[in-house]
Amino acid sequence: MKRKTLFISLFSFVMTLFFFASTTTFAAEKTYKIGTDVTFAPFEFQNEKNQYVGIDIDLLHAIADDQDFDVDLRPLGFDSSVQGVQSNQLDAMIAGMSITDERKKSFDFSDPYFDSGIQMAVKADNKDITSLDDLKGKTVGAKVGTESATFLEDNKEKYDFDIKNYDDATGLYGAVKNGTAVAIFDDYPVLGYAINQGEQLKLIGEPQAGNSYGFAVKKGENKELLDKFNAGLKKMKESGEYDKIVAKYITSGSEEKAASGEMKKIEPKKDVYVIASDSAFAPFEFQDENNQYIGIDVDLLNRAAELQGFNIKFNHIGFSGAVQAVEGNQAEGMIAGMSITDQRKESFDFSEPYFESGIQLAVKTGTTGIASYEDLDSKTVGAKVGTESADFLEKNKDNYGYKIKYYDAADQLYDAVRVGAIDALMDDYPVIGYAIAQGQELETPIERETGGEYGFAVKKGQNPELLEMFNEALAEMKRTGEYDEIVSRYIQDGKKAESSVNESTFMGLIKNNYKVLLTGLGKTIGLALISFALALVVGIIFGLFSVAPIKGLRIFASIYVDVIRGIPMMVLAFFIFFGLSDAIGVTIPDFAAGVITLTLNASAYIAEIVRGGINAVPKGQMEASRSLGLSYTRTMQKIILPQAIRIMIPSFVNQFVISLKDTTIISVIGVVELLQTGKIIVARTMQSTYVYLIIAIMYLIVITALTKLAKVLEKKVN
Repeated sequence: MKRKTLFISLFSFVMTLFFFASTTTFAAEKTYKIGTDVTFAPFEFQNEKNQYVGIDIDLLHAIADDQDFDVDLRPLGFDSSVQGVQSNQLDAMIAGMSITDERKKSFDFSDPYFDSGIQMAVKADNKDITSLDDLKGKTVGAKVGTESATFLEDNKEKYDFDIKNYDDATGLYGAVKNGTAVAIFDDYPVLGYAINQGEQLKLIGEPQAGNSYGFAVKKGENKELLDKFNAGLKKMKESGEYDKIVAKYITSGSEEKAASGEMKKIEPKKDVYVIASDSAFAPFEFQDENNQYIGIDVDLLNRAAELQGFNIKFNHIGFSGAVQAVEGNQAEGMIAGMSITDQRKESFDFSEPYFESGIQLAVKTGTTGIASYEDLDSKTVGAKVGTESADFLEKNKDNYGYKIKYYDAADQLYDAVRVGAIDALMDDYPVIGYAIAQGQELETPIERETGGEYGFAVKKGQNPELLEMFNEALAEMKRTGEYDEIVSRYIQDGKKAESSVNESTFMGLIKNNYKVLLTGLGKTIGLALISFALALVVGIIFGLFSVAPIKGLRIFASIYVDVIRGIPMMVLAFFIFFGLSDAIGVTIPDFAAGVITLTLNASAYIAEIVRGGINAVPKGQMEASRSLGLSYTRTMQKIILPQAIRIMIPSFVNQFVISLKDTTIISVIGVVELLQTGKIIVARTMQSTYVYLIIAIMYLIVITALTKLAKVLEKKVN
């Protein structure tokens, strides 16, 4: 009995120790649910990897590591976080929350972790507003429910200004950009961060004293969490770690260049930056006679990378493709003669302007009777879709009585004026100047119009160091005169650039470009062969499904065919290359995306060819075979398919020819197949007639050879 009692006592003692050890471990590893704002830079926002960072986030994680607790971060937004703490769904919140007497009724706050304040900002070029006294009779903006709004309301009568309130920072900053408000007020660290990210604002005066920010828990609850936060905060301030975190996001903006005028070196944060660009926009980016990409944009960015010591990888996929690549996080930046506009600033952050453009009217050499806009009455003027030139012509067509004709590409536009399809064209003046330098018979009878400014762009809120590196290098190139040297290489007042090869003749074009044309042809054939082979497999499977005795398979095949055939191939290519890549978080290579697109498109048509071929075999043969005891599968293998294949072969060959031609559509996602190769050559040489004739002959030879081969194959099968 004593042994039994002793055993029970020992067991109880061990279990007690285990319980307390488990409790201690649990306490040490306790996880707290912490609410925060969705976007309140520089305190909480998402970086380029879609991870939440900022002063609040970094402080919280650092304190959690030091005080041995885990954080379950919940970016719910400010109001939702407040409600989450109040309803006990959250343990605490950190969201740039000002400590006020009113809030102390519902929350317990930590020691202040940031002393804030509000400040006035105006447009960077505004020289009229230097103090609050200058706001008399003017409109001033602030965000609803903020300290700034309260400050303005309290001082409205004293300084005699009008107040306009906005729901978010986008509306607030947009108001000062478009002149709706002459000045805005916001928390000074938020304004400072916005300016560092490229907002064209400047701060006026000193910050007004504001409330401090605090970490908050529900009143009377989670005292141990508040104590841990305070203890961790105190240690971080003493060690200097606190200052490092704050300095990461807020700089004084007062760092000046060395007295010598030398540029400031910025530390890159990535090993290689992918830069998207246009593929054919001379003189800014185009391929030279050695098929190397050059141009103002290319040379400027390459030199900026050298000066600042960062690595770049160009991806020349066209203007639209470049825009989507940056928005889809497939590229860190883009440079493609991109005009800086207010609309684009909603999605992109821009560098300092690197080129001041302008638009100009051009006519065919020898044209008389057009010396002013008034002379365009009843005439037709061309422009590229979506350009400043198109906007200008649309705005002034009623004033001058001309008609407008739009074109997708420069070669179409310039050919139109050359053959007399239009009386004049309008385009960016450096592009016209380059065309003249390349031998285009054009002249410019009217002085150019002032145009927009070109900028290097990154996705809004991302890669700020890349913009800063470009800006510093650009300023250095302008200071040393290197910028002017780069621009003068490509814009030479109509003087034709020297070339080692004559590309103005048919044979000259072939001699200098046959290698790259054959490479483009090889990629075209490769795309067609790989995608068609895959499409045969997929198409035959769905074709067999469409005639299967199982209704579910027939419905499935019908839906697949209808969906794929109902989506234009260009849209499908964009979705796979940009949309799908962004959705899965992995960049699909352009060639692979092209193969997938062509495979899906062709497979839908092949499925219909298979269905039609099988249905063309008399139904009586299936019935007779089944009546003799053969299974459905055996009947298809031995009787139906052999006959159906003979019927399908001509259609298969025809579909392959169609797939070969469809490869031209894949160029929209940057695949440099045969047609895109031709466009690149045209951009450099402006010899569209000869280049497209060469490409047409190449397609004709290949397709004729395929057709002959198909006829031989058809005879052998039959």
